[in-house]
Amino acid sequence: MGPKTTEAKPSPSGSAAPDGGTEGDRAYEKWGLSAPLQYAPKPVFKPLIPPGKPGQAPILNRIPVPADDKVVFLTFDDGAEKDPEFLRMAADLKLPISMFLTDKIASVDYGHFEQLRDNGSNSTINNHTLSHLKMRTLSFAEQKREICGQQVRLERRFGTKPTLFRPPYGNYNDDTLKAAHQCGITQVLLWRASMQIHDFQYAEGSSLQPGDIILAHFRGPKHMKGTTETQMVTAMLQRIQEQGFRIGRVEDYL
Repeated sequence: MGPKTTEAKPSPSGSAAPDGGTEGDRAYEKWGLSAPLQYAPKPVFKPLIPPGKPGQAPILNRIPVPADDKVVFLTFDDGAEKDPEFLRMAADLKLPISMFLTDKIASVDYGHFEQLRDNGSNSTINNHTLSHLKMRTLSFAEQKREICGQQVRLERRFGTKPTLFRPPYGNYNDDTLKAAHQCGITQVLLWRASMQIHDFQYAEGSSLQPGDIILAHFRGPKHMKGTTETQMVTAMLQRIQEQGFRIGRVEDYL
């Protein structure tokens, strides 16, 4: 996949959350925020994305936006927690989430993630393998089975074949990128900041950077020392606001 300079129509508004800052609704207050979320509009021109090696899907851990464009991107992995309260939160705030689902973990209730996709936020469902194994420990054939197998299951269940893939644990090698390419993946997404219950863990530095891809997980009290998914997401959104960032939609930039 070569560099993109495709023109895209801007969104009507990239300022306040769609329903979070009106006098009548004020959903941001309902979910523990002190101000409406700010959303980045779809860019007029997509960033130049470095191509992958021949026969390999390109890999990206930060979207190359201008240094003064304070936008970050929300991605959620796995699918262990299926909290109906988070369904309401995501719908109220219209959070644009790129979901990376593992069949073994999420397929118990794929309908939960279908509701997240279809709540008006333009969220998407993407590939996180069948079984959540460490890719580097597998042969090429096994990696291809994990990735292509999930492509088939997600397309069969949701009607669309994903174009984005995230290897479990961020663990990959050249065989992973080759297998992803052969399975129809156009971009392998990693991350630069991960949400750790109450605050971020950064790949470098001590703050978010423009274009950062944020990793969160569908997890609940069992995995987060009693913290609920909605409480974790509230803390994540507060940290984003405190640092003055807007939220973009990954797929608008690729």
